[in-house]
Amino acid sequence: MDTLLWILASTFFISLASFVGILTLSLKDKSLNKILTCLIALSAGALMGGAFLHLIPEAVHEFHSHDIFSYVLVGFVLFFLIEKLLHWRHCHDGKCKIHTFAYMNLFGDAAHNFVDGLIIAASFTVDIHLGIVTSIAILMHEIPQEIGDFGVLVYGGFTKKKALFFNFITALTAVLGGIVGFYLAAYSEMFLIFLLPFAAGGFIYIAACDLIPEIRKETNLKKSLLNFTVFILGILIMYFIKLMMHG
Repeated sequence: MDTLLWILASTFFISLASFVGILTLSLKDKSLNKILTCLIALSAGALMGGAFLHLIPEAVHEFHSHDIFSYVLVGFVLFFLIEKLLHWRHCHDGKCKIHTFAYMNLFGDAAHNFVDGLIIAASFTVDIHLGIVTSIAILMHEIPQEIGDFGVLVYGGFTKKKALFFNFITALTAVLGGIVGFYLAAYSEMFLIFLLPFAAGGFIYIAACDLIPEIRKETNLKKSLLNFTVFILGILIMYFIKLMMHG
C-alpha cells in the first residue's frame, strides 16, 4: 500500500475513536471508572513503550544525530507549554473543572489531533512498521481521552448527538495533519529528524504527567496492582511488536 494511503487510513481509523463515547452511555459511573482506569494504565504503558522502544531507537538508527535526545527534551517541554497555553487536561471522569467552556476543549483537541497526524505521517515515511506501531500507541491513548472529551462536551452543555458530531469533526484534523506531514517529510528530511524524537518527548510527557498521576490516585492495593499490571502490559505490547518487526 502506498505510504500516503497508509497515513490516510490510519489517521481516519483513529478519528473514528471519537465515537467511543457513545458506548459509555449505558454504563454506570462506577463501571465506567473501572474501565477507564485500566484504559489509562494501558495507554500510559503503550506511550512509554512507543517512545523508548520504537521512536527514539528508530530516530537514532536512521539519523545518527547527536541532537536526537535534545529534541526529545524539546518535545517534552513543548507539550508541557502547549498544554498550559490551551488548557489541555486529559480528563477521564467527564467532570473537569479546568475546561472553562466546551469550545476551548474542542480547539485544544483539534490542535492535538493535528499534531498526532503529523507524528503518524513522519513515522510511516521512515518505515511502515514504525507507522503502525505509532498509530497503535496513539489509538490506545485516544480511547480514554475521547471518552473524557465526550463527557466534557456533554457536561459543558452539548447534546449527546452534537457532542459526538463535534468530537468527530475535531478528530478529523488528524487526517489533515497526516496529509501535511506527508508532504513536509517529502520536502525536508529535517522535519523527520526533529519530529520523531519530538513525538517521543510528547509521548513521555502525556504518560508521565497526565496519565500516570491519574492511576496513582488509586489507594486500594488490589486495584493499584491491577493498574500497574495493565501498565506493564502496555509496555510489553510495544516490546512484542518490536520483536515481531525485527524477528
